This record gives sequence, C-alpha cells and structure tokens, in this order.
Amino acid sequence: MGRDVPAMIVSQQDRRAYRQKVRQCLDVLARMLRESRFETELRQVGLEIELNLVDDECLPAMTNTKVLEAIADPSWASELGRFNLEINVPPQQLTGDALSDLEAAVLRKIEHASDRALTAGSRFVMIGILPTVRQGDVTDEAMSANPRYRLLNEQMIAARGEDMCICIDGPERLLTHVGTIMPEAACTSVQCHLQVSPESFGNYWNAAQAVAGIQVALAANSPYLFGRELWRETRIPLFEQVTDTRPEELKLQGVRPRVWFGERWITSVFDLFEENLRYFPALLPLREDEDPEAALDRGEAPQLAELTLHNGTVYRWNRPVYAVVDGRPHLRVENRVLPAGPTVADVVANAAFYYGVVRALAETERPVWTRMSFAAAADNLMEGAKHGIEARVYWPGIGEAPVTELLLRRLLPQAWEGLRQWGVSTSDADRMLGIIEQRCLTGRSGATWQVDTVHTLDGHHSDRRSALTRMTHGYMARMTTNTPAHEWPPL
Repeated sequence: MGRDVPAMIVSQQDRRAYRQKVRQCLDVLARMLRESRFETELRQVGLEIELNLVDDECLPAMTNTKVLEAIADPSWASELGRFNLEINVPPQQLTGDALSDLEAAVLRKIEHASDRALTAGSRFVMIGILPTVRQGDVTDEAMSANPRYRLLNEQMIAARGEDMCICIDGPERLLTHVGTIMPEAACTSVQCHLQVSPESFGNYWNAAQAVAGIQVALAANSPYLFGRELWRETRIPLFEQVTDTRPEELKLQGVRPRVWFGERWITSVFDLFEENLRYFPALLPLREDEDPEAALDRGEAPQLAELTLHNGTVYRWNRPVYAVVDGRPHLRVENRVLPAGPTVADVVANAAFYYGVVRALAETERPVWTRMSFAAAADNLMEGAKHGIEARVYWPGIGEAPVTELLLRRLLPQAWEGLRQWGVSTSDADRMLGIIEQRCLTGRSGATWQVDTVHTLDGHHSDRRSALTRMTHGYMARMTTNTPAHEWPPL
C-alpha cells in the first residue's frame, strides 16, 4: 500500500467502475501468464524494515516528517503512524556473501538515519510492538499526513459500521474498542520479498504458508501492548482485529477478513488475485488512465494499477506482488509475518532462514503441502504467535512437537541446503543459521528477553509503566550493539 492517493469522496459510480477495471486487469494478467510475458531469469530478494521513533522517555515521537527531511534518503519512507518509518533495502541476488553484505548495508543506513533522527530529538527502536505505546498514542491525531491513510481509515471504519474491537487473551487480558485503524501503527514488521517465476509461484507461496507459524514462533518480539502482557507475537492478533471490516453478523456468515491467512493451497498466482476480486470489496477505488489490454497489445508491460492497489488492501500474511521494473513485469512473494528486530543480525538471520527453507521446500519432489492440511498451517501460525519459541506445532512425519525441536532436527538443515542452492557462501549460511540454532538451543528470543526483564523489574516492586520504560531503554542499548538477542545479558 505504498501509493500516494488524493483526498477524495468515494461514490457508488467509483466503486462500480473500479470493479470493472480490476476485472479487466485480471483478464490481462491471465493472458500474460498464458503468453509467458514475465521476467524469469533474475530471482532477487528484497527487504523492508519498519521502525519506531521515540523520545528520551521511550514514548512515541511524532516526528517522522522531520526525521525524513533530515535523513534525505529515498530508501526511507513514512508509515501509518507519525512515529513510524520504513527502510526499503534494494533488491539483490541471493548469492555469495549477499547476507553479510545485506547486514552491513542495513547497519550503515540505520546508523546514518539514527544520527539524523537525533537532530529532531528522536531515536529509533526496531521492535515488533513498542512496549511503552499507550492507547492514547494511537489516535487519529498520530496518523501520518499522506491522504491515503485518511481515506483508508475512513473506508475501513465505514465498511465495519462500528468501532473496532481489540480482544486478546494471554497471561493478561486486553479488551477495548477503537474508532480508528491507528492501533495498526503499533505493529512494526519486516517484509521479505522473493522474486519467483510464474511457473514456480504456487510452490513458493505454499511453502511460505507452511512455515509461517514456525517463522513467527522463532522470531516473536511483541509481547506487550498498552501495558499488558499478551501473546509472544501480539502483532498478529492486533493487526487482524484492528483492520477487521466485518461486524459480528458478517463474521458469523463466514465473510473473509481483510487480514487473511487464506483457506487453501494454490496452484497459480492467479488464484490469489482472483480471490481478492471475488471476496473483497474495494477500499480505495481509484482508477488510472491506462488501458492494460491496449498496453499489452503494443508490446508494453501494463502497470495493472487497479489490480495492484486492490491487492495492497488485502493483507495476506504471504501476499502476491505484481510489479514492473525497467519495462519488465515480475512476480514476488511478500512474506509479512516477521516482527522488526531485535537487531539487524537477528533480522537478517530470520530472513536467511526464510529464504533457505522456502527454497528447499518449494523445490522438493514431495511437497510438504501435499502431506499437511491447510488448517494445520493456519493453526501453527496462531500457536507460534501465542507461545513464541515455546510453541508446539504440527509437521508432517513428526506430528506435534516443540518448535525448537522441529527446527533443530528438520528445518535448519533444510534451510542450510536451500541457501546452498541459492548460491550463498558457506560462511554466510553458517553464521546466520547459527544465530537461529543458538536461539533454539537457549530458548531465548526478543520476546523472552522482554518478558523476563519486565518480570524481574516487577518483582523489584517497580510499577508496570516504569518497568516497561526501563526495559525499553535496555533493549535500545543492546539493539545498537548488533549482538543477537539470545546473547543479551539481563538488565
């Protein structure tokens, strides 16, 4: 959803015309798939990382406009909240020392941006949910200035017709109602992009779905929201609930949510774009002048703007992406389940595991999704989000097992083999997957460090708000060392 949109009022005619244009785009996509019009040689990966801005008290700093001006780097962009920013890492081929090069490049960019942010009185925190964020920090007043956010908020609230309900049960309970989608801004994530051919897209998307729950369990880093200890990766249920445009009656009728894991394995990318049109009404019915069929007839790559905009308002945990670069169209799987942080090393290790294991699972002769129900993969996502690295998940040939055991016995060796198939150097693969291995052996993740620290501070008669603030200060100090979180000393 990176497009800028004008301030506007949406009419019934806009919606009808937009639906027709999306259908036209879908027909053109089908033709492009039949005629093999896509880039297939380059198979690149990319990364997006969202971060929070905080003040000296670790409270959200509504300064993203000033910080962006100070950074003056087009790879940085605003996000929904005025206390959010996002860095877009240029795509690259996953060969040789690509992982260590990626780590070094991100560290350089964040170091430079951090220095510039200080001029606006702000500091960065790379974390799934900022532990100190309060419900009063995520009101409409905290929304970034871009009109697309206002329009999206208006359309989602209007579609639901009532306040959004946030109800999350964990060690503690949160129940509240909000009249805005702004609590979504509390969620900061890492998105891993993987360019694939049309022929292999179904396999790679299925593989990404199969391991989504394992990814979340392994990387959990969001245990606190509005002062409550909830799920180890609270970002998952929060994002699902605060963008749910369905009132209770439509939920009971089986209407699909806009934040969606899906309901079946697929055979083609077309399946996903077709589902988007079939199940989800438009939120931003904005049309472009392009005639995609005429563009294709001229030998050009159509932008399919309406199709891609609509796709950007269906928040799949693994989203299909159509894009045109240098006149050549390509397809990507956008993996959206990972939280930000704790360190750049952890982020790159999480990405390395994902790229490796997905390659291994997608290219195997007997795919895992032929031996595993889709419902089991969806259940794994919820279990991983609830319990983090202590989760128990299902996997074919093993049954239900601790996620750490599954990783150590089965998935880490497969991820290593997948990275070898990509052409990643042995030293890079060993270092990054070694971080994952040690996280499993120690049972320590970003979420466990946060919870253990707050429990210790609570036990020393500190009130919860003070404990969260002190913990966040300690987290930030450790984050800047780039030492993986499983090695972090206690506060």
